[in-house]
Amino acid sequence: MIKVVAAVAAGGALGSTLRFLTSYWVQRHWPQHFYMATFSVNIIGCFLIGLLSGLFLLRTDIPLELRTGITVGVLGGLTTFSSFSLETIRLIEGGQAAIAFGYLAASLIGGLLAAWGGLSLTRL
Repeated sequence: MIKVVAAVAAGGALGSTLRFLTSYWVQRHWPQHFYMATFSVNIIGCFLIGLLSGLFLLRTDIPLELRTGITVGVLGGLTTFSSFSLETIRLIEGGQAAIAFGYLAASLIGGLLAAWGGLSLTRL
């Protein structure tokens, strides 16, 4: 069990760092579109968790520590529902309700489609 916890912790550190660097880059280059960093990592993360979950169902020989470290650790640290929620509220409070609701819809629908697409690729 300690190996799984260590893998999740290490993966979480990596995923969180990747999320921070993505946000930093987007805010530096497109400050008016600050929310696109969270949108991007959430869609990519949803796709990868679908893809990897399907792969891990096919490849049961992959160690539990690696599977859990990647899905719960890296992808859990990379994707951020709390940031997504705050950014949606910031857009609404900033008078950009149309963008907020578009962001909300695109994130939810895009995330579901990305997870389905990733999982579907493993079933081909």
